[in-house]
Amino acid sequence: MSTDFHESKQFEADDQKVALVDVDETICTYPTARKYDLAEPVQEAINKVNKLYDEGWYIIYWTARGGSEKSKKAGRCYWDFTHKQLTDWGCKFHELSTGSKGNYIKPPNDLIIDDKSKRIEEL
Repeated sequence: MSTDFHESKQFEADDQKVALVDVDETICTYPTARKYDLAEPVQEAINKVNKLYDEGWYIIYWTARGGSEKSKKAGRCYWDFTHKQLTDWGCKFHELSTGSKGNYIKPPNDLIIDDKSKRIEEL
C-alpha cells in the first residue's frame, strides 16, 4: 500500500489560526475550593484571548471539566454551565469542548493556551 503525502503547513492549517484555550487556572482561579461555581475570572487573561479573537484567530475553549471517569460515571456534564460562565465573563470564542461534550478530536492549531504548556502570562 502506497501513501502519497502532501506538504503540511506548520502554522495556519486551512488558512486559519486556531488557539486551544484551557479554562481552569488559565482564565479563572479559585479563592478556596476548586469548585467550578466558585471560579473567579481573570480579566487580564480573558482580554488576551479576546484580543486573539479580534485579530481573527479561531478560539476553542478546551477543558477537561466533566472528563474524569468518576464524573462520567456520575453523569456530570459541565458544558452548559461552562458555556454560560464563559459568556457571562465576556469571553469571545467559537467553540467549547468539555471532557464530556464537544469536539473530542484535537483540531489543527497554532497555539495552545493551557496551564500545562504556554502559560497565559507568556502572551
